[in-house]
Amino acid sequence: MDTELVLTAGAEALPGVEVETKVEEAFASGWGVIVWNDPVNLMSYVVHVFQVVLKMNRQQAHKHMLEVHEKGKSLVAMETREHAEHLVHRLQRYGLTATMEPV
Repeated sequence: MDTELVLTAGAEALPGVEVETKVEEAFASGWGVIVWNDPVNLMSYVVHVFQVVLKMNRQQAHKHMLEVHEKGKSLVAMETREHAEHLVHRLQRYGLTATMEPV
């Protein structure tokens, strides 16, 4: 009987549909990591950060750096929500302006 009360209380606090949706959302590869232009970082530094954090080769990193510089932003990765959050935090630790959004 105690088990039924715990399950009922848990079901009321966390409806199964919402929990499943949040779990599916976190592991779906539909999250874009965006790096925004800023007046602070040198272009060569941005290329270096892309190579270190995003594991891009020099040509890819340079292409995305130019996109950031010329268009104001670049979609640098498409990941699961969890991994996108991790990349955004790493890019921010290097001083870049980075955000994520569902794509």
